[in-house]
Amino acid sequence: MAFSSRSLWLIGGLFLLTLIGGFYLSAPASDVESSSASAAPAISPVVADTATFAGGCFWCMEPPYDKIDGVASTTSGFAGGEMVDPSYQQVASGATEHTEVVQVVYDSTAVSYERLLRVYWHNVDPFDGTGQFCDRGSQYRPAIFAHDAQQQRSAERSKDTVAARFDQDIAVQVQSLDAFYAAEQYHQNYYQKNPADYKRYRQGCGRDARLREVWGEAALSDAPLDGTT
Repeated sequence: MAFSSRSLWLIGGLFLLTLIGGFYLSAPASDVESSSASAAPAISPVVADTATFAGGCFWCMEPPYDKIDGVASTTSGFAGGEMVDPSYQQVASGATEHTEVVQVVYDSTAVSYERLLRVYWHNVDPFDGTGQFCDRGSQYRPAIFAHDAQQQRSAERSKDTVAARFDQDIAVQVQSLDAFYAAEQYHQNYYQKNPADYKRYRQGCGRDARLREVWGEAALSDAPLDGTT
């Protein structure tokens, strides 16, 4: 079975973790999860909302949202396939029909879904539906997973706005979320736990260079989608 470039980076990262004690692999999941949860800002269930986005490598989709005021948490995981609770290895094989996603929990009174959509578009290559950047295959396809009819309408409007800017077809799909499955704990906040490996992977994948090629100064930002100020 062929491994993706992400898988090769992951294997190297796991080997490094093993050498230094493998804390995140050996620690009880409940300990790591409770530590992560305690670090997240508390928001009232009354104003809490959830959004789910697929933009290739889920490691790379956490940072843009973590820095947004009003975002309580980001969780790497999988969506879009029929297999229940797949493992990373199963999804990475391309056989499950799932794609890597990031699920964002946010305070709807502090940040709008429309703003999260702007962040999304400026962090993906909207023309590539067969993967993202150096990661190839359906498991890295870009998509916006709507949690309800309102999100569906907002996502479709944002896609239309993006489409009006370019002469190429927009490959990002907007679809309803059927189920979300969190990835293994060692994937969560990977960019924080393994900053050197993450930086090498991101640069080697050419992600930022391609984003700037597509979006110019708006790349990696929440700038207006229509190019206005």
